[in-house]
Amino acid sequence: MSIEVVNITKSYKNFTALSDVSLQIPEGELVALLGPSGSGKTTLLRLIAGLEQPEQGSILFNGEDNTDRDVRERRVGFVFQHYALFRHMNIFDNIAFGLTVRSRKTRPSKQEIHERVHSLLKLVQLEGLAHRYPSQLSGGQRQRVALARALAVEPKFLLLDEPFGALDTKVRQELRRWLRHLHGKLGLTILFVTHDQEEAMELADQVVVMNEGKVEQVGSPEEIYNRPANPFVYSFLGRVNLFHGRLRDGKVQLGETEYETQWGQKTGEYPTIGYMRPHDVEISLVPHVGQSVKAQIRRISLLGPIVRLDLKRLDTEEMFEAELTRQRFLELQLEENKVVYATLHNVSFYVDSQQAIAPSPTLVPLRISI
Repeated sequence: MSIEVVNITKSYKNFTALSDVSLQIPEGELVALLGPSGSGKTTLLRLIAGLEQPEQGSILFNGEDNTDRDVRERRVGFVFQHYALFRHMNIFDNIAFGLTVRSRKTRPSKQEIHERVHSLLKLVQLEGLAHRYPSQLSGGQRQRVALARALAVEPKFLLLDEPFGALDTKVRQELRRWLRHLHGKLGLTILFVTHDQEEAMELADQVVVMNEGKVEQVGSPEEIYNRPANPFVYSFLGRVNLFHGRLRDGKVQLGETEYETQWGQKTGEYPTIGYMRPHDVEISLVPHVGQSVKAQIRRISLLGPIVRLDLKRLDTEEMFEAELTRQRFLELQLEENKVVYATLHNVSFYVDSQQAIAPSPTLVPLRISI
């Protein structure tokens, strides 16, 4: 089941939750809605489910307009962050609930319900727990019961609203792998909301990055991480270094470093910001001619197999981070206050915080004084 959202707008009094949002979700894909709190992720999910109605725009399933259809007509499986299980019902009855409340005409027989529930218990790896109650299960088990209950009604697609947000890190990681495996077996279209970047990158086929009621970028995890559309996406996805400079006649000046950009024909002077990832900083004890900046190590953080350095540029006094392997760290024998040379790879410059003027593959250092 494919989902298409066309020019959706939704407001609550004076707050615009979604502004002219359009989105296509192909059939059978696992898609993440990723963004900070208040970006419109859950509102969009609720509109697709039919729990709320848009002020304008359309929602189509397989090309058919479902904008005005009741939530029951849409046959959506919806899973909330806090399980929403019935505490007075055992696990079997919780999973069977959506089937037992159907009208007599559409309700399966008791035998069919029994078989379907036990099939789902096997699918979610909770066989033998049918007669337990939610309070007798762990958080991860309860969330799998919630997923089984959503699947029991044979939905056209699944909508998950931060399904692992209430769980601890280890359980969350286990359920991510399990959900990915489940998606592979069922082939259902699944749309899930998260503010956890790692969760979105690990689980999703496509990631929809949202901010302030708008879609900033749609793409594969690799695309949005390595080719972010704008500074918000760059900053939201992982750690990032910022370097302030100026664009003059098509060249960017960052301290004593000058870069040539694609916009060699652009005249005038503009403030720019360079963005780059800490793992794209190469540290050495001797300068790379024409490529390195001089920096002092201000702090060293040992993070398992990764070592993070807080560095201060000696030309601009800007602080930035570098990440390197523990092996490389030991080879260089680094310590705090030591002066090193940093080569900045894959820098992307933006003018007025929005327009990219030099995607990283095009940057060529022209002159560096150390």
